[in-house]
Amino acid sequence: MKAIVQDSYGTPDVLELRDVEQPEPGEREVLLRVRAAGVNIADWFISTGTPYVLRLAGFGLRTPKRTTPGTDVAGEVVAVGAGVTRFKPGDEVFGEGRATFAEYACADEDNLVAKPAGATFEEAAGLPLAGLTALQILRDGARLTEGQRLLVNGSSGGIGTYAVQIAKSMGAEVTAVCGPHNVDLVRELGADHVVDYSREDFTRTSERYDAILDHIMNHPFSALLGLLTPRGVFMPNSGNGGKWMGGGRHRIKAELVKPFTRRRIAPVLARTTRADLEELARMVESGHLRTVVGRTWPLSDAGRALQHVADGHARGKVVVTA
Repeated sequence: MKAIVQDSYGTPDVLELRDVEQPEPGEREVLLRVRAAGVNIADWFISTGTPYVLRLAGFGLRTPKRTTPGTDVAGEVVAVGAGVTRFKPGDEVFGEGRATFAEYACADEDNLVAKPAGATFEEAAGLPLAGLTALQILRDGARLTEGQRLLVNGSSGGIGTYAVQIAKSMGAEVTAVCGPHNVDLVRELGADHVVDYSREDFTRTSERYDAILDHIMNHPFSALLGLLTPRGVFMPNSGNGGKWMGGGRHRIKAELVKPFTRRRIAPVLARTTRADLEELARMVESGHLRTVVGRTWPLSDAGRALQHVADGHARGKVVVTA
């Protein structure tokens, strides 16, 4: 089979399309014919080996342990392990796998659910990491309730487009911050108010919010906390922050600031659960959620897809098709 392989850390030029052996599913695993794989900034970090703290966290000190990138996946079941009970060959699924920038990939059956009816493979492949992050941070981090006011800085990217829609389904009033080319998009997704950052600094306002989800982190903590109601919650979520710590720098800063403010600070952390994947699927099928597929690349151009995400201006989700 064909797969993207890298022997060393680096920019996309280290990625090669090669012939490799097809993986074999373990006892509780499923073998998928990959139809589409979502591309996340996390894939870029792991592929480049930056921030360096990732290498210390077990991804490989000098060379990557994960030689084929990718986790988000949508495809067809072609084989199942002896202990698999939920799927059979021919089922169409999406979720989290491993080494998904390939024609075939394996995944734990508990990390997969049925592809939403009516969704394309490309749309389903965009859901796992970004959709789970948006759902869990708004539900569990912000504890968002009907009538509350949410501001999303970075509303036109993968997590942002999902967050706007999920917040609206929760009954929140949403203010979306984005660039001029995406104003119409976030309005179409349901945002009540849209701030074009090229025309207006959203921190210079008398408006106050119950929750702020910030994917850009281009303003001081003090300015963002000042936009919150007295019991509001700030959710920083950005991988930017330097080659050594990356987004970890924001988490450290959050811990240092917490004792000095009544506002809650809830850094974004996501985990894959079957229940939440099923919830995302239900939202898609009910019409409350859709994936904005901004760009697709063939498997052979996975490096270009990663670079596009890393450049920071991706619209919606970027997807690789196999």
